[in-house]
Amino acid sequence: MDLIDDLTARGLIHDSTDLEFLRTRLDERSIGVYVGFDPTSDSLHVGHLMGQLGLRRFQLAGHTPFPLAGGATGMVGDPSGRSEERNLLTRDELAHNVQCIKAQLERILDFEPGPYAATLVDNADWTAGTSVLDFLRDVGKHITVNQMLAKESVKNRLASEVGISFTEFSYMLLQANDFRHLHAAHGVEMQMGGSDQWGNITAGIDLIRKSSGAAAHGLTWPLLLKSDGTKFGKTASGAVWLDPDKTSPYQFRQFWLQADDESIVEYLLRFSTRPLEDVRATIAEHHEAPHKRLAQRSLAHELTQLVHGDDAARAADEAADVLFGGDPTVASEAALAAVAREVPSSRRTRDSLADVVEVLASVGLGASKGDVRRTLDQRGYQCNGVVLDANSQLTALQALHGRYLLLQRGKKSHHLLELFS
Repeated sequence: MDLIDDLTARGLIHDSTDLEFLRTRLDERSIGVYVGFDPTSDSLHVGHLMGQLGLRRFQLAGHTPFPLAGGATGMVGDPSGRSEERNLLTRDELAHNVQCIKAQLERILDFEPGPYAATLVDNADWTAGTSVLDFLRDVGKHITVNQMLAKESVKNRLASEVGISFTEFSYMLLQANDFRHLHAAHGVEMQMGGSDQWGNITAGIDLIRKSSGAAAHGLTWPLLLKSDGTKFGKTASGAVWLDPDKTSPYQFRQFWLQADDESIVEYLLRFSTRPLEDVRATIAEHHEAPHKRLAQRSLAHELTQLVHGDDAARAADEAADVLFGGDPTVASEAALAAVAREVPSSRRTRDSLADVVEVLASVGLGASKGDVRRTLDQRGYQCNGVVLDANSQLTALQALHGRYLLLQRGKKSHHLLELFS
């Protein structure tokens, strides 16, 4: 299956320039492809994964990815999908964010020297020194106001009480100029993005044609919404980040694991980079026993491994097993360290563990000592998988990896003790 057929089968094409012409072009030789990421934060989130994985698919198919960090466009803000103006960042904030984003891109794209090595570009490099008059003359004259007003996001903002500033209105010109520059300087022939970027992409294609007479290509994928209609990648606690300090690998894994059965087939097709026949086999197996959540587990592990690495993915899998009833005694030290980030934890000396009732009450696994005693009588507590009673001696239990005691009340309440001398 060629790349265009693969993208089509995965539901990854919403709008595009002539697909058959593009298919022929991709078959003829390697081309440069770019996707832009505005550095409005020091981390990308799962909503950006589609763009990163799109570039990865093209790189694996023998094409050259140019991820773009919008150090210049980030100062303006894309009105697409926004009901109000973005907060403007300083140059120093944007420069910091660009460096953070580059590190995340390097996990998914291959930047090592080679025929298809990825190149990170920053539009501040070719925009910051351009005067307003030069920009209006070289770019503005080629794009009509009618074309800009026809963009859906602009029409929505014009109809709202908030309106749209000239700053955000000019975003289309800046992005079109990015495509023109990358085409001229690096031979980039194609831009990709979400379907809300189609107007910006076609503006760039038109600018290239009008300024140089060359042909360029564009492709968008459908925007994803969760089954409840809310924005993909958002949870009650906020965005699901790719930075492990903002969203732990375990929480990242759980985001995918908690996908409902109505959505997981679409997610698996669009986010997995495994061969399509393997993905379809996983979907078929999932439909035979949906309660096992095979599709969710498969995608959760694949993406956690891709974004955070093999070790973090394994630790997240093991941590989930521990927290959902698995045997803690077989968990790795990395898995227990992951558990420590997800449940209440504290550090204590072994000498302070003599009174099991006091320990359980002090760590919050009981409303009072009386409550703890009643629950102990009902065999409602465990430590490292061992059922406790009022006579249990925590000091007699073997600490996991010489340092951890995992206390548990019922199935869902945990506290991890880390012992120190």
